[in-house]
Amino acid sequence: MSGAAMDRITLTGITGFGHHGVFEHERRDGQQFVVDVSLALDLAPVAASDALADTVDYGVLANAVHADISNDPLDTIEALAGRIATTCLRDPRVTEVAVTVHKPQAPVEVPVTDVAVTVIRSR
Repeated sequence: MSGAAMDRITLTGITGFGHHGVFEHERRDGQQFVVDVSLALDLAPVAASDALADTVDYGVLANAVHADISNDPLDTIEALAGRIATTCLRDPRVTEVAVTVHKPQAPVEVPVTDVAVTVIRSR
């Protein structure tokens, strides 16, 4: 799709348990993280063929994002979002990805319903 806006695949609310954070209790106890990803890619091939092989398998992608949440603790959700963006860009059909990592139980001193970071990466 040269020059045209790219199509998107969006997965919202991928939830996993991880041990990310700068505080010892976050590393020890862990907490839920919620991730949204939006991939830019050309969906014309799969629209024409109706073949899963011509697109990103979002079941496989959801499992990969879940693994990124669950494995190898990081200090910041910014780093976690970057890790997930790298995972999404491994598929050469993906030209851009927006990743939002929500940390609803972030240890802040005032009541908040969510803390989130969004990174946008492209090739």
